[in-house]
Amino acid sequence: MRLFLYEACCAGALGRTPSSLRVEGWAMLCALVADFERMPGIEVLTLLDGTCPQPLGRASRRTHAATELCAFEALARAADATLVIAPESNGVLADRSRRVLQAGGKLFGADPGAIDLTADKWALAHHWKRAGIPTPAVFPAADAHLLPYALYPLVCKPRHGAGSQATFLVSEPQHLDACLHQAGDEAPETEFVLQPFVHGSAASVTFLMGLGRAVPLVPARQILSSDGRFHYVGGDLPLAGPLAARAVKLATRAVQAVPGLAGFVGVDLVLGNAPAGGDFAIEINPRPTTSYVGLRRLAQGNLAEAMLHVIEGRASAELTWHPGRVAFSANGEYCFAEPS
Repeated sequence: MRLFLYEACCAGALGRTPSSLRVEGWAMLCALVADFERMPGIEVLTLLDGTCPQPLGRASRRTHAATELCAFEALARAADATLVIAPESNGVLADRSRRVLQAGGKLFGADPGAIDLTADKWALAHHWKRAGIPTPAVFPAADAHLLPYALYPLVCKPRHGAGSQATFLVSEPQHLDACLHQAGDEAPETEFVLQPFVHGSAASVTFLMGLGRAVPLVPARQILSSDGRFHYVGGDLPLAGPLAARAVKLATRAVQAVPGLAGFVGVDLVLGNAPAGGDFAIEINPRPTTSYVGLRRLAQGNLAEAMLHVIEGRASAELTWHPGRVAFSANGEYCFAEPS
């Protein structure tokens, strides 16, 4: 099988991107290439721009901004399947996924309709509400001055965004205009939404999904910056037992409410401090996320191979996990601690 592994930042598809997104993208791409190349019969193809330090995969094509899209479509046609990693912002992930299908290729990931829904924080929140999934209320930033003081603190974020870009904690109404102004400078021509900030522990659950199956992996704790910007710093796993069970239960409901998800799918959550709950689904990432670098180190088997089995509907043993803990950073660095 010729498998095209595409990461948009590394391919230069996004122009000048925040360094944090590029670092995370490179870490994910390196990990996925290494795991798929461990599988017999898999030939990995990649598309990289000139800033990437080394080629990856058995066939690595170099490109630049003017030729990236044509090169992408050519590789999608040539490959037996394509796995797309790209931010949902500006419709990049949905666009590249549609182009795979238009080129006659097979997509190892969510269908474009599911990507459109999960990329739209306004639409997803209302979709989840209708399905009975607990998630924070969402308001258009244009209505900000109509919101009561009791809703504060608020989180201001792009309606379509990824990687916590242009995201702010707004603690008081008098800080709102300044936050909206700075957010607009960081993400021009972007529509913003507001959500009440919910207290608790940030966590994530990754699923392998395909053909009606949703296999949850070990839940992770998310580590976010403490400066009110929610930048992703890294994480560690596994999540403690009671929290893990709550995370898997809510995340499973969240992905089951969205048809068309497939491949690697991550769900971001906030788990309330009370044992009885107060848990909220925050968003879905319909693509591989940085937690992959930690999960692959804790897995006793090949995580990429397990994903392939789930997508193709093949029977396979459940994944088993090493005892101990893995901590990982957004740039792909990790440390493994065995139990004492």
